Amino acid sequence: MDLPVVDLAPYLEIAACSDPTAEEEAHLRSMCAAVSASLRDTGALIVKDPRCTAQDNDRFLDMMESYFERSDEFKRLQERPQLHYQVGATPEGIEVPRSLVDEEMQEKIKKIPKEYQPATPSGPDPKWRYMWRVGPRPLNTCFKELNAEPVIPDGFPEWKETMDFWGSKMISAIEVVAEMAAIGFGLSKDAFTSLMNQGPHLLAPTGSDLKKHGSEGTVFAGFHYDLNFLTIHGRSRFPGLNIWVRSGQKMEVKVPLGCLLIQTGKQLEWLTGGECLAGMHEVVVTNRTLEAIERARQENRSLWRVSSTLFGHIASDALLKPLGQFEEGPLASNYPPMYAGEYVEQELSAINLKGKIGL
Repeated sequence: MDLPVVDLAPYLEIAACSDPTAEEEAHLRSMCAAVSASLRDTGALIVKDPRCTAQDNDRFLDMMESYFERSDEFKRLQERPQLHYQVGATPEGIEVPRSLVDEEMQEKIKKIPKEYQPATPSGPDPKWRYMWRVGPRPLNTCFKELNAEPVIPDGFPEWKETMDFWGSKMISAIEVVAEMAAIGFGLSKDAFTSLMNQGPHLLAPTGSDLKKHGSEGTVFAGFHYDLNFLTIHGRSRFPGLNIWVRSGQKMEVKVPLGCLLIQTGKQLEWLTGGECLAGMHEVVVTNRTLEAIERARQENRSLWRVSSTLFGHIASDALLKPLGQFEEGPLASNYPPMYAGEYVEQELSAINLKGKIGL
């Protein structure tokens, strides 16, 4: 099974038109229905956004490869554990996969058919991550740690411009998908995007050292869901991402050149009262990863696997609760009203990025 590829260009053109024809409006509704259906049924979607080019992604990956190739001692200078690792560097061996600490998730894994079960990690993820805030932050918030100032490493004069440039482009793509999903679900066009305003969006590339951890079966990111609203990835230079669709089937994701992968997060699940489920996924060294490693060796390219990941969030001080018709859904009571920042802090505690609090 393949994920659908949605070209955002027709939507952007029709949405910008002051007087669209009936045929154009019907086409727009059809596209929006396809987006909401894919997020509901598979938890994922591939999009092509004319504003986000493969060249833009490559420029970002080139810089992040250079950064991750620096020494561990250098990278630890950008570590901010007192801010829950929500800005700057997170060293390998810190973040714990949700599947290792969540007994309910472990029971669900046991019910997955053997051929679709995820790899079993032996401990914390052996990946580095860099968190970079993208977009404006609220002047007043109850969740200051989630809205801290970004950290810039020495020796990278192009850092801020490159991070902001690629991050803002990916947020723009998420906002369009959020609009299309809202329309597809029968909500107002801005039902989701209005809640995203001044959210703690994070450009959060991971760096996995394939020279050190490049053996088949190595789990870089154990089976987990994302705690945010929507996650977007540019194409990685090394494959290895597996996702699970709603039916329980496991898929290895292949993102075409120039395209972006969107995944549902827990905040979207909350806002739709369980109509969309947060997409489960993992990153593992596979046969295809090994083939890509060998090609990179022959071409003398970097052997750091960098994910071009951005987490799109609901604003920390906004209330998470089922919207519109989802308020009357059969599972709505499982999603009580809660501030988005409060929910994020609970999740960060569970995966070892924040001191333990009651869950």
